[in-house]
Amino acid sequence: QVQLVESGGGLVQAGGSLRLSCAASGRIFSINAMGWYRQAPGKRRELVALITSGGSTNYADSVKGRFTISRDNAKNTVYLQMNSLKPEDTAVYYCNAHIISYIGSGYPTGDYWGQGTQVTVSS
Repeated sequence: QVQLVESGGGLVQAGGSLRLSCAASGRIFSINAMGWYRQAPGKRRELVALITSGGSTNYADSVKGRFTISRDNAKNTVYLQMNSLKPEDTAVYYCNAHIISYIGSGYPTGDYWGQGTQVTVSS
């Protein structure tokens, strides 16, 4: 099965920075879009940033100009550089990847999720 593991979360003061990473492992034919989502207490899960296999990016308006998403296709890894963090950025951040499986691999092509990493920004 495919596994996505996030790392880099933690506690930071407002104005600080964190860099999240997410590595996908397993028998993967290819990965199309990869993205970061977040969910704060009492709120719906929202898309934070998305990056295609070709490097095109999209950002939520709330993070544009502060966050940067990037990926290393050779490592099946996506990153999220978060600068100028605000308390409202506090959430569990989830990595998502649309993974194309091999025929006969035993798992389906589709969206896969990491377990989440907590980001807490204090004021």
